[in-house]
Amino acid sequence: MYIANPIYDVVFKYLMENNEIAVLILSKILGEEILNLDLLPQESAVPVKNRSFTVYRLDFSAKIKTAEGKVKHVVIEIQKAKFAADIMRFRRYLGEQYSKGFTDEEGNNVQRAAPIVSIYFLGYRLEHVDVPIIQVLRNYYDGTTGKELPVREEFIESLTHDSFVIQIPYLASSQGTDVERLLAIFDQQRKVPNDEHVLNIDEEGYPKEYQQVIRWLNRAVSEPEVRKTMDVEDEILAELEDMERKIAKSMEEKDRALEEKDRALEENAKILEENAKALEEKNVALEEKDKVLEEKDKVLEEKDRALEDKDKALEEKDKLIAKLLGKP
Repeated sequence: MYIANPIYDVVFKYLMENNEIAVLILSKILGEEILNLDLLPQESAVPVKNRSFTVYRLDFSAKIKTAEGKVKHVVIEIQKAKFAADIMRFRRYLGEQYSKGFTDEEGNNVQRAAPIVSIYFLGYRLEHVDVPIIQVLRNYYDGTTGKELPVREEFIESLTHDSFVIQIPYLASSQGTDVERLLAIFDQQRKVPNDEHVLNIDEEGYPKEYQQVIRWLNRAVSEPEVRKTMDVEDEILAELEDMERKIAKSMEEKDRALEEKDRALEENAKILEENAKALEEKNVALEEKDKVLEEKDKVLEEKDRALEDKDKALEEKDKLIAKLLGKP
């Protein structure tokens, strides 16, 4: 059976706006029973070359029944990314979520941060972890003894969060659990040749409770607006990738120019250092020459003094001879 490719934003939104399917998918990922789920869609327009492209972020306000039988309210945020650069967008958006309040069971707006559970669908592989589903779950520990603490505090719950990271490229090689079999609908290796928008799924290979997901995505294939929006998304992403390539090339050229400039500055610095060394050696030579001249002057001065003493001695001798001869 052909289904619309849920890696596309418009198809992903189409899928998760079906409340029954959203409850099924989220409960399987979280491993907890969802009692109530309300969609809080977020949209933002991204301008690209005089056009705008709508990016969807899906938030759900959920009441969850824990394994201990307690009911808790959480905000489930779902984000999907095809590129690793989207991580900064995730961080900005998570910060926005922590600043919001939530609606309690009586419908009152509570101005405090609700606990957040983040689910990230990644269309690329992480650098070190090679499993399809990564659970990042918090535990409390006594910092002195290392003993795990069984309680939960609102302060901590409002400032930290659990996360689930789904690496779509690894879904094809691992379908041993219920949640992996369900998430296999994202497996991009099932693409129909020459049509990135469509995946080929064997409906009979899925448990009955999951077949509603496949049938819903099969309906999306025949939705003209969905197909049209997927075309637009392809165009926009191609333009964005082209822009990224140009930016990367420009940055590479800039880095190369800076590297050449640094190399030239380094060579100039070497020349200046060599010139300074030559001047220092010249100054040393001149200083030594001055010392030699100074010593020569001293020798000449002593010689002149010796000659002067000799002349005085000869003059005294002449006077003595003249006196002996009776000459005036």
